[in-house]
This record gives sequence, C-alpha cells and structure tokens, in this order.
Amino acid sequence: MRPFRLTSRWLVLAVAMAPLGCGAGPSNRRLETITVSPATAAAQGQPVQFTATGHWSAAPLTTAPQPATWGVCQNSGPSSGVTVSTSGLAQCASGAKGAYEVFAFDPTNCNAITVCGGGCTIEGTAQLTCP
Repeated sequence: MRPFRLTSRWLVLAVAMAPLGCGAGPSNRRLETITVSPATAAAQGQPVQFTATGHWSAAPLTTAPQPATWGVCQNSGPSSGVTVSTSGLAQCASGAKGAYEVFAFDPTNCNAITVCGGGCTIEGTAQLTCP
C-alpha cells in the first residue's frame, strides 16, 4: 500500500474548493424589514431601550440588534421632546408630554430621507409615551 502524500496538486485543489464549503461565497441575502420593540412603551421618568430587529431574505433570517439610524417624531414632525441614542435608548426631555414615534431605518435603502425617516424603504416604528 502506498502512503498518501500531500502534493502541490492536492494543495491547490483543496485551496480552490475551500470557498465552496460552509456557506462561503457570494451572498444574495437582503434586508427586507425592520421591527422595533417594544412596540409601545411609557417612559415613567426612566429611559426606554428600543431594539431594532432586521428580517432578512436568507439565513440567518433575523439580526438583533440590527444596526440602524434612529430618530423621533411627534405628529409627523421633528421633535426635541425625546432623544434617542445610536443604540435605541430613548429618553423624554423635561416637560415632554404625549405620544412620540421612535423609528429606526436602514440608511442604505433610502431615496431621500425626510425629517421623520420617510423615503426609506426599510423602516420600523414604535411609540413612546411621555407622562
């Protein structure tokens, strides 16, 4: 019986085939939607952590937290009543009252971003109530 020898031919073949295994190679995975949770929250004097979850066209089907750009509106207009951090932590400003829309969007899927995140094809929203 001849012992197996690793020749340069086998090494070239192994390196050439490596990208074909384990799901490597080009991906057609696309972000389809974003949801924001919790869907509704009341601040009660404390910051509220919102999380964006990305829903994708191929495995893994969800990503949480989904990297997103965050913003806040009230009555379809910009508002300084609530601030939201880049990680989705929202806090009511002193004296802020009422319902605010907290939104997260994927900036790579936008035509022209409006003040409330409009113009983006992939956006998720939630509601924050300030007492």
